[in-house]
Amino acid sequence: MLEVLTGTGLAASAGLNAYIPLLTMGLLARYTSLIDLPGGWQWLGNGWVIAILAVLLVVEVVADKVPVVDHVNDVVQTVVRPTAGGLAFGAGSSSETVTVSDPGSFFSSSQWVPVVTGVLIAFGVHLLKSAARPVINATTAGVGAPVASTAEDATSVVMSVVAIILPVLVLAFLLGLVVFLFWFLRRRSVRRRERQAARAAGFRV
Repeated sequence: MLEVLTGTGLAASAGLNAYIPLLTMGLLARYTSLIDLPGGWQWLGNGWVIAILAVLLVVEVVADKVPVVDHVNDVVQTVVRPTAGGLAFGAGSSSETVTVSDPGSFFSSSQWVPVVTGVLIAFGVHLLKSAARPVINATTAGVGAPVASTAEDATSVVMSVVAIILPVLVLAFLLGLVVFLFWFLRRRSVRRRERQAARAAGFRV
């Protein structure tokens, strides 16, 4: 099941930043022995692919740290991040890493399953990120956007590396994501009740 955790971590990372997990796999496959990409995914280690991913990453990092622009970027990334998540899960779960020596056995009969799984995981994380960002921007007058974006990028980098080197720790990330989801939903519910109470008080006056 380690390959599943590797794929899950990479797909979740793509939900935060589409290009970090793909670039991480490409760099590690090209310059280290930490991951051995299977035949169908060797293109991730190509020099041109790595260069293109690096350029796209720079654009994404800059755009995601500017209020309003980050919202437009999230709309565009609604397609890009799930797609990257599918690629990341497919490549990561079928790669030989320092902790997985026989990755082909788990998905040998249904090669499309890891890609679809990755799309769904990345899409879920993307939706949570996209829903949280407007709240952060509104409550901090836009000041929190670059801070939140930097934290998301850092989390994506760490999660990508951890998913490959020590995938068991992906469970901790998933637990943290669930806790954040409950906190976020509760926070939104509280703010909604506060707005309704303020509106009702205004009508009474």
